[in-house]
Amino acid sequence: MRVELPPEPVYFVNRDEELERALRAVAEWRSRSRPLVLALSGPGGLGKTELAGLIARSLLDRYPMTDGVLSVDLDDFRDGDVLDPGDVLTQLLSSLDVDPDQVLASYAARCRQYWNRTSEAKLVLLLDNARYASEVVPLLPASGDSVVIVTSHGPLRELEAGAAVDLALPPLQERAATELLELIVSDHRLAADPEAARAVIRLCDGLPAALHVAARWVRTHRLRPLSRLLADLQAELDEKGVSGVEHIWDTAYADLSRPAALLYRLLPHHPGETFTLHSATALSGLGPESCQDALEELDRAGLLDLRLLSLTEAGQMRLPGPLRAHALRRSRREGTDGEVAEAQVRVVRWLVRQAQLADRFAAGRRLTVVDLLEPVPGVPDGPLEDPEAAASDEARAQRAERAARWLDEERHVLFACARLAHGREMDTEVVALSEPVWTHALDHPHQSEVIEVFRLAVDSAVRHGGNAGWLVRTRCQLARPLWESGEFGEAGTQLDSATSACELLGDSARDRKLAASSLEHRGMLKGAQGEWSAALADFARSRDMHQAIPNRYGVLLQTYRMGEASAKLGDLETAHRLLSEAHTGFVAQRRERLIGRSAFALAGVLHQLGRTVEARELYEQSLERADRRRSGFDRARVHEALAELDTAEGHLVEAEEHRTAARTLRRRNGLV
Repeated sequence: MRVELPPEPVYFVNRDEELERALRAVAEWRSRSRPLVLALSGPGGLGKTELAGLIARSLLDRYPMTDGVLSVDLDDFRDGDVLDPGDVLTQLLSSLDVDPDQVLASYAARCRQYWNRTSEAKLVLLLDNARYASEVVPLLPASGDSVVIVTSHGPLRELEAGAAVDLALPPLQERAATELLELIVSDHRLAADPEAARAVIRLCDGLPAALHVAARWVRTHRLRPLSRLLADLQAELDEKGVSGVEHIWDTAYADLSRPAALLYRLLPHHPGETFTLHSATALSGLGPESCQDALEELDRAGLLDLRLLSLTEAGQMRLPGPLRAHALRRSRREGTDGEVAEAQVRVVRWLVRQAQLADRFAAGRRLTVVDLLEPVPGVPDGPLEDPEAAASDEARAQRAERAARWLDEERHVLFACARLAHGREMDTEVVALSEPVWTHALDHPHQSEVIEVFRLAVDSAVRHGGNAGWLVRTRCQLARPLWESGEFGEAGTQLDSATSACELLGDSARDRKLAASSLEHRGMLKGAQGEWSAALADFARSRDMHQAIPNRYGVLLQTYRMGEASAKLGDLETAHRLLSEAHTGFVAQRRERLIGRSAFALAGVLHQLGRTVEARELYEQSLERADRRRSGFDRARVHEALAELDTAEGHLVEAEEHRTAARTLRRRNGLV
């Protein structure tokens, strides 16, 4: 059972009424076709997320929620103020064990896939930081046995009446706030000076987040009488003239060391909503150990929550919205001239280098138009390891898979980095980023921001104006997601411009590879439009160009494409010869993705030629590699192909086993 919940808070008081109302509403819910929605609303700092987690755990204890708890922070999927529901659905489908390559392309199809996958589900879905009811509705499971818990700063009044229980959280009453403060701070001063203690509590306005910060303040100053501590705190707040929880955050900020204060001011300028220890180090320029100390200091001061750090493989952290806004205000008030600009240039260059390394580790060495950027002084590279330095094939594959996962985990940061770099006219960095985004898009097509990144890269290449290779590469990169989205006309326009730019290329090996790549993309577009004879001619010309360089990988790739085109045209003997040559070459070069794809394509041709023994062997090899890559789509289609073989040979029991396996995989991925 999957349970995507953070650790329970150490200190949590009151909210018994809200918990009871939530559990009673679930017990009385009778709908079979739609879930009950529990909407927790209130300003930041009231403990909505913690209460949502408590409700979810209570539901798991009382009801057979056999599909567990899924949790999504919607702020992680925002570009500015705009939520991408398609990306949220992709995350939810992944949590429901749908393989990434099985997620359907269009938003409407993805909705249907999600509803199909959840039509009989019994799960709890926690949606944190919703802003509008319209963001929630597409994410509702299609099952009345599921429960959705939504947190938002304001009430979501547009949710359909009768389908949602509004649980607006008020500030803690003084008694509950006192209990919480006493739990956090086991200190005799609270009992010795109850009036001062009550003044601290009133100062916090009943906000649990503020009480936690104030408690840390009390613990930090162990020797001061509470009355003096209160006076100092009140004076500070009065001088700043800010009310509510902002008072506590301002006071905590004022007590930070210089490095921690610098990091706090810079964090809202980090590209994307999340950051890691390594990217924060690049942003701040503090050095690894000093940045670690600063992050821990921010955590102690209540200006950052490190509890969620262990929930992500990449170690991602995020400033919640109110704290992010507070940090931005501090930056505007106290940042020095050039502080933000220098920090953003540093972090952009560091992120670009890490993306280039991840690209190389995941896809192998290949044609790129920007060389690997130099290390950022004082900032080490991230934890990714080079597969070429691995001692075994298994370790090599694991390192390559980890690099690909890094590109996926950090995709929103990389997308934001491209926008930031483009805005700062860092054209080299924008074009460099388009390469790892390309590698990511091959495994995860149809993401809405990919086309935007490629458009920015084209614009940067045009703005720079001095590198024909950039113009060719970026326009080819943009063309593919365009034709995959059905935009054949614009894809053709981009490739026409790429062809024109080829006339400006020189005679270097890189330039000749780019010219051959442009021709390959022209053939791929023709194939996507069903013009396989014309596509075959382009692939053949591209292969000739790679042979003349010479570029062995390019030759193999075009041989593979020629084999696929020949199979589409019904020339099976030629297809067999070409695909055999390509498959052997990919194995020798250890190109994992293309080994599996060429094996499957070759097996299909052998099957049509009646050479079923050889086809079976290749299908089984393809299935083994698909299992290793955890590709549900590839596994399902190989099982289906093996079922056809077994049926033709009269092995009906084995054929049904393969069909059952294929149906199970497709059902698990919500495709049936």
